[in-house]
Amino acid sequence: MTDSFTGDKKAPMVSPLAAVERWFIQYWTLRFPPWIEGHHLTLLTIPWTVGLVLFGWLARGNPHWLWLSSLMLLLQWFTDGFDGALGRLLDRGLRKWGYHMDHFLDFLFMSAIFIGYLFLVEGLGPRLMLVFLMLLYGAMMVNSFLEFGVTNQFKITYLGLGPTEVRLLFIILNTLIIFFGACLLVAVLPWALVVFAVSLAVIVYQTQKAMWVLDMADKEKNRE
Repeated sequence: MTDSFTGDKKAPMVSPLAAVERWFIQYWTLRFPPWIEGHHLTLLTIPWTVGLVLFGWLARGNPHWLWLSSLMLLLQWFTDGFDGALGRLLDRGLRKWGYHMDHFLDFLFMSAIFIGYLFLVEGLGPRLMLVFLMLLYGAMMVNSFLEFGVTNQFKITYLGLGPTEVRLLFIILNTLIIFFGACLLVAVLPWALVVFAVSLAVIVYQTQKAMWVLDMADKEKNRE
């Protein structure tokens, strides 16, 4: 029986940093110590997630704790980028486990970013906007998983951006909050909500349109 699972193979990434990231991962994967395996890196997302929530909570009194939140983003980019590459290099056979745990923990990590920001704002309005932003970002991830279920191609870049660029945007936002205060976050939230909502609408429209084409093609084959 042929194993048709392809969740361990992402569709080619189309984003500004994709080429540099690809070269960096290919170069350093062969240089990892032999005792480090892909699933070790996958599970490191757990402490990075806890760190995001903790440092967001501590940043209530001192925004400089957000430097460590940004470090969590950087470390999670590193381990998330290398876990799959290292798993394929060592051929440990954890393709399905890796797909499941990697992306489940990715969801928890991205949710923790918004939870960390919840500690920095006051009032029902800003907090509700952060919750809605978290839901919208989660919906984008769900769209990616559903698209994979239909096409067997795992796509993680949309509208010219991928997870690396998104992490970089959050690091920039952390830096701005450190220097200008949480009032900047409150001012950005309405605009971010509009951007996320429009982006999700465009992504879902493009995805359903592609699914429709696939259905019509299958329909034509069945008529033959």
